[in-house]
Amino acid sequence: MHELSIAQNLLLLCEQNAQKQNASKITKIFIKIGRLSGVEPHYLQSAFSVVKAQSVCDEAELIVHIQDVVIKCKKCLEQSTLSVNEFICPKCGSNELEIVDGEDMYLMRLELES
Repeated sequence: MHELSIAQNLLLLCEQNAQKQNASKITKIFIKIGRLSGVEPHYLQSAFSVVKAQSVCDEAELIVHIQDVVIKCKKCLEQSTLSVNEFICPKCGSNELEIVDGEDMYLMRLELES
């Protein structure tokens, strides 16, 4: 389960940000997980609830936004959001696509307390 190492790295990143801002506590952590990232949100939630104990994030709520796949067609240049993993341009039917979003995981925002 690679979500455990991701949770540990997320905790480290949160702690570094809290230290830079002189915060004693993080109350909310907002992340975005792309559907193609390979990260399972429910496993990440479970892993994070374990690793956050006795840290600046021990009472933090992890809020996950799932990012759909956003593509740009190389033929018609239309940008679209795919609701299913069917990699065909909804406008022209081409399969010559560039993935614009939905492959990564990002820390979007933290809510901190001093």
